[in-house]
Order: sequence, then structure tokens, then C-alpha cells
Amino acid sequence: MEQLIISTTSPEETAELAEKLGTLLQAGDVLTLEGDLGAGKTTFTKGLAKGLGVKRVVNSPTFTIIKEYNGRVPFYHMDVYRLEDSDEDLGFEEYFEGEGVTVVEWAQFIADRLPEERLTIDIRRTGDETRELKFTPDGERFIKVCKELEE
Repeated sequence: MEQLIISTTSPEETAELAEKLGTLLQAGDVLTLEGDLGAGKTTFTKGLAKGLGVKRVVNSPTFTIIKEYNGRVPFYHMDVYRLEDSDEDLGFEEYFEGEGVTVVEWAQFIADRLPEERLTIDIRRTGDETRELKFTPDGERFIKVCKELEE
């Protein structure tokens, strides 16, 4: 499987898709989330957190870089936009190889630190409410996850 492309017609549908994905994830999984401002990355992340059993309100970690939440496994939400042109090492490997699921927004800024096996999710606006989500799995585990998500 090279890519899985799913279109959604509302923010609720985007969140529901992410919630389903969240139920399929396990400790050590890393996802990168790409998309323009307003594409729906935060909506997607909130749905993902719900699928992981997170009860707290999830919002973008714009000023903290990494936010941690407790669910059935820990959930780490990173926004590394402010690390562009920075060599700062915040111990990413400890998160990527740890006990939780990690979502990285603006991952291109730390591309050399990302694990080879990961799921890249690209969200594009196709209208006011509609989105196209492109899932690119790297590794057997994420190929399996995408096949389950497709069902």
C-alpha cells in the first residue's frame, strides 16, 4: 500500500476518522501531521486523542512545543514549527521510542530526527468543510493500520 486517501465532508467526520485511527494505535507509534493553517490539524488531533482515551481538552502546543496527555497510552502532541533553523535537541527519541503515541506537526523541521517507521498524514482543504486526508505509511505496522482504517 502506497497511500490511503480519504475525503471527509465536515469537521465532525474528520474527527471521527481520527478517533477510529486512535483506537488502532499503540505505544511507540509516531505520526506526522502536515497541512496548511486551518486545514484541520487540531480537529484531527482532538479526534485522535479521543480514540486514545484522553479525557483532557486537547489544543495546539504552539507555545510549549510538546504537550503530554494521559489516555490508554500516553499521548505526546508536538508542534515543532518554532524549531525551524534550530539545532535544539529536546530528547525527541525518548518520545518516539517511549511508552506513548506521538503526533508531530511541522515535522519537516526535525526530519532528520524522525523514526523511519511512521505514518505521515497530510490534510488538505478541498472546500469550506471538506478535507482530503492522505495517509502515507512507512513500515509494515502502518500499512496494517491503514488497511484497518480503510475498512
